[in-house]
Parts: sequence; structure tokens; C-alpha cells
Amino acid sequence: MEVQPLSSKTFGFMVLYDMHTTFFPNVIAGISEKDANERLGTKANHMAWLTGSLVQERFELARLFGIEKQQQANELFKDHKGIQEGVIYPALSSFEKDWKIISPLLRESLLNADDEKFDEPFEMPGMKMSIFDLVSFQTYREANCIGQLALWRRLLGYEAMKYM
Repeated sequence: MEVQPLSSKTFGFMVLYDMHTTFFPNVIAGISEKDANERLGTKANHMAWLTGSLVQERFELARLFGIEKQQQANELFKDHKGIQEGVIYPALSSFEKDWKIISPLLRESLLNADDEKFDEPFEMPGMKMSIFDLVSFQTYREANCIGQLALWRRLLGYEAMKYM
């Protein structure tokens, strides 16, 4: 895909956004539902929570650009909820379906946002930043979560993630 954002300061984010959009289905490919909820006796976030959380954050970001949609598992993740003990999370395929719905919509909004939009303030309890700073953080977080998912693949005995 060609990347030509309205705001020149977002070019790097958009390249990463497109990479993450492709890597997401690759990193969850072939994972069983049992393994997706496996924590290997640790307190670590399992693959299902990481996957749903990634999807949720794209929907949250999209709302700042006027896209009023939510993922199917919104109740499990709204208000940035952490992992919940004893909950079996939805199938990874449902998260992938929602990812495919929100990603092109958010991409279009990010490409068409101007500097004025990115300079708008964003606030939540204990945090104040610009939309640009939030997109920066979310881009970093997506890479981090996809990396955790790639590690989980290996820890659970799956082959490494395919990048292409």
C-alpha cells in the first residue's frame, strides 16, 4: 500500500501501522483456543488477552477520529481492563474479524488527519497528551504486543511468526 498522509509527521507511523496490520493475523495464525488462553503457570497476559487488547485499542483510537464502532468483546476490554482471572476469552478468529473491520477505517482517518487534529489534546485520568503523542504510544504498544504474541508462539511450541 502506498503511504501518503496529509500530515508529514505521521509518515513513519503509517509505515508501521501497515506492518502491524499485516503482522497481526500472522502472529495468531494456527493458535488453538486452548493455547490462546494458556498462561503457563505465570501471571503473564495470555495470547487471547493480548489479541483482544490490541483490537480494543484500535477501536479506541478510531473513536477519536469519529468512528463509532466497537469490537465484539468490548465489555472484556473497555476502560483498559486488564486480564481477568477465570475468564475464557473469545476465539482469536473473532478478534481477527474485528481487526479487519477497524484497521482500514482507522488507516483512512490517520492518513487524512491534519496537524491540527494531531495537536488536539487527549486526556484520561492521570494522563494528558496530544493525539499525536497518543498515536506514537499506540504504535509502540502495538509493536510490543505483537512481539509478546510472537514469543508466546514459541513458548507454546508453535513455529515462528511469518512476516510475509
